[in-house]
Amino acid sequence: MFYKDERLALFIDGSNLYAAAKALGFDIDYKLLRKEFMRRGKLLRAFYYTALLENDEYSPIRPLVDWLNYNGFTMVTKPAKEYTDSMGRRKIKGNMDIELAVDAMELAPHVDHIVIFSGDGDFRPLVESIQRQGVRVSVVSTIRSHPPMISDDLRRQADNFIELEELKDVLGRPQREFSEKSEDVPSDH
Repeated sequence: MFYKDERLALFIDGSNLYAAAKALGFDIDYKLLRKEFMRRGKLLRAFYYTALLENDEYSPIRPLVDWLNYNGFTMVTKPAKEYTDSMGRRKIKGNMDIELAVDAMELAPHVDHIVIFSGDGDFRPLVESIQRQGVRVSVVSTIRSHPPMISDDLRRQADNFIELEELKDVLGRPQREFSEKSEDVPSDH
């Protein structure tokens, strides 16, 4: 699926990857993830997309964002929007699809292979467009969760589908709770 001399770029939909790994019962070790894809090809960029709640004094994802920023990942963040739905429930909205799509389109002429870590079917037209530019596209998600975390359309469009559960031994670690006192950086958000 990968060629040693191909230029790679990773596009990680943070909340989608977190949900898929959580559904499979493990956490992502981002240091191992980056190392694995450096082994598979010439890794040019690894983007990580997430929305942050700006008004919270402590965000559980902040240590991860800071760690990724210092360890070879290009962080793309924006403030999450907080609102109350029609039932009076507090909801948070922080979709990063457009940012990921724009970055992937801009980088496509400079790479041979793009790996998207998301199962969101909204990315199907993006994958199709990138393929028309001569770039191979792999999608990492899971069909082994209930329900599956990848849309069938996205899976069919991609050149390669990589089952996240099959990467568990390479880039996973057991799930654990993170406390503010821990000196470890959390592996997810």
